[in-house]
Amino acid sequence: MSAKLHMLKLSVGSESIDQLIDWQQHRSKQRRDGQYYHVTRMFPKRVDDLLEGGSMYWVIQGVILARQRILGFDELRGEDGIRRCAILLSDEVIRTEATPKRPFQGWRYLQPQDAPADLGRATQGESDLPPKLMAALAEIGVR
Repeated sequence: MSAKLHMLKLSVGSESIDQLIDWQQHRSKQRRDGQYYHVTRMFPKRVDDLLEGGSMYWVIQGVILARQRILGFDELRGEDGIRRCAILLSDEVIRTEATPKRPFQGWRYLQPQDAPADLGRATQGESDLPPKLMAALAEIGVR
C-alpha cells in the first residue's frame, strides 16, 4: 500500500540518526506500553490520510535523513490543561536519501511524491557521516 500523506519534523537537538534512536529508545520518557510517541502542540487535520501508510520524516541538522512509520495519534492533556497530540511511531528507523531541507517550525505535511527514497533500516551504533556531508554527496549522486 502506498502512503497518502507523510509528516516532516525537525529532530531538534539531534546531530545524527544514532542520537535520534538513542533519545527515543533510552532517554525519552515519552513512552506508553513500551511504545515511543512524539508530542506536538498541533493535531493534524488529515489523520486518516497519515494512517494509510504515512511516516514521520526526520530532518537532522538541516537534512532529511530518516523516517518512522506513523502508528496512531492520541490526545494528551498536561497539568496545564493544554491539548497536545501524541504521534505514535514505529520503533524501526529507516534511513532515507539525504535531502536538504530549510528550517521550519512545528511539523509539515509531506506529499509521497516529495519524500526521499529509503536506504534501509538504521541500527544504533552505525557510524553516520555528518548530515551536511551526506546531503552534499547525495547532490553529486553518491549514495
